[in-house]
Amino acid sequence: MMVVETSLPAEEPTLRIMTRPNDANIKGDIFGGWLMAQIDIAGAAVAAVRAQGAVVTAAIKEMGFLAPLYIHDVVSFYAKLIKVGSTSLTIAVEVYAQRLLERGHRATYRVSEATLVYVAVEKPGVKRRVPEL
Repeated sequence: MMVVETSLPAEEPTLRIMTRPNDANIKGDIFGGWLMAQIDIAGAAVAAVRAQGAVVTAAIKEMGFLAPLYIHDVVSFYAKLIKVGSTSLTIAVEVYAQRLLERGHRATYRVSEATLVYVAVEKPGVKRRVPEL
């Protein structure tokens, strides 16, 4: 896997967090499950705003791990709405890591991407329509 340095998107991230030692395995790589959970949180934040209320994760349509994350990376999640159905919302999430290198240089890498589907709910198990804009 070739990791290519890039830059962060111009817009503000939906979520930004620094990885910690307890998020990693013994070699210092961040667990994929940790990253998946953060992607779900970022996607749900965008879906809930558009749905004007609670949403639940219905599906992860696709997800790719493009590069590893390490302890103390600053991870930025950029989530955007790509489709609205009658009760569902599809969200795309791109993930970037900023890593401190020698002499204060910070490198940025695109580390993951995912597409998730959320369903608007009134209460657990009860779907509701996504409001019109």
